[in-house]
Amino acid sequence: MTAVMLSTMVLCFAFTVSVAVSIGLASILGIQASNANMLISVKEMFGAINKFPLAAIPFFILAGNLMETGGISRRLVEFAKSIVGGIQGGLPMTCVLTCMIFAAVSGSSVATTFAIGAILIPALIKHGYPKSYAAALQATSAELGVIIPPSIPMILYGVSAEVSIGELFIAGVGPGLFISAMLMFFVWAYCKYKGWGKNDGEGRLGFGKASLQAGWALLMPVIILGGIYGGVFTPTEASAVAVFYALVVGMLIYREIKIRDLYAIFRKSAISSSIIMFIIANAGLFAFLITRAGVPDAIGRWLEEVLQSPAMFLLGVNAALFIIGMFIETSAAIIVLAPILAPVAMHFGIDPVHFGLIMVVNLALGMITPPFGVNLFAACTVARISLDQIMKHLLPFAGVILLCLMVITYVPGISLALRDLVYR
Repeated sequence: MTAVMLSTMVLCFAFTVSVAVSIGLASILGIQASNANMLISVKEMFGAINKFPLAAIPFFILAGNLMETGGISRRLVEFAKSIVGGIQGGLPMTCVLTCMIFAAVSGSSVATTFAIGAILIPALIKHGYPKSYAAALQATSAELGVIIPPSIPMILYGVSAEVSIGELFIAGVGPGLFISAMLMFFVWAYCKYKGWGKNDGEGRLGFGKASLQAGWALLMPVIILGGIYGGVFTPTEASAVAVFYALVVGMLIYREIKIRDLYAIFRKSAISSSIIMFIIANAGLFAFLITRAGVPDAIGRWLEEVLQSPAMFLLGVNAALFIIGMFIETSAAIIVLAPILAPVAMHFGIDPVHFGLIMVVNLALGMITPPFGVNLFAACTVARISLDQIMKHLLPFAGVILLCLMVITYVPGISLALRDLVYR
């Protein structure tokens, strides 16, 4: 059964069948090969999505789209530019900083790519940066959307590995800030080397004026994250608060969302949410069948025999996840692999929250690596360039994220220090 499922899934991927359909078809053939009752598929697919924390996903996606349409994204850009935009390379640094702030509400890297990229990619091109560099920078910076809490992949890992989502969220702050700082340092040094961005300060608002204009936008992540960590509401409830706040600010305060815009916003959000939920349902069935076949136990025993130390286990897992992330969508990979790998990590004495951050950061790399990097496609769409044009400037950014991943992997304090301070 396992061989049938895996070979079917790989074959479907080779023929560019969508991830959800590939996983679902492999699962159905696996049921047939094992002579099991097809009713299993209905039960397990429903069970995979019938979880309260998953309700946060459509709400966070909707909040991101409301922020984009309601002018919140543009004001966050102006605020970030007022902080770092006055130095050489300040505009690319603004992109990183804005994505970091936007990620503190949206929870989605694709939403971050479209919302911030629609503003900053044209601005970067206007200031003389190559299109390919602007697109590569935006795609990489938007990866922070799944690392800075709240994060949809963290919710999925928490549900799949039965780990506290609140602990995952607060543990993601350290790695998110670390990656943001490394990216900003790299773009500053690279622009100095290339001689780009000497006029980035043109049209920049003063810090006071930008802060005043972005006040309501900046209050949004404070309310959301403060409410979660203050125990006012759960991460799932926070997603609904984010939608309500973005709707009120966009319609009544900034007045950039009109009644006629709501249909398009809700439709776009519903489509994005349904795609993710369809993947989750199929991946849930796949994970159930793989688990019933004893694959997780077999992999666990094999890893214990081959990788006999925590350091070697983490190195092997990182190498495998990097390759897997290039071909399988992040959400699906987490749902399938987290129940398999998290128990093995715990056997090696690795904190499951720390391991969750390693998985999320690693698989987020898949969003900026071919052939299925969703951030790449989104950034190329905004910049109106082909995928091959972006590769030259993408490789250094991917190298920076890989370096950060290794540091996060072997320095657990980056992830766990704040978590331990709050929850211990």
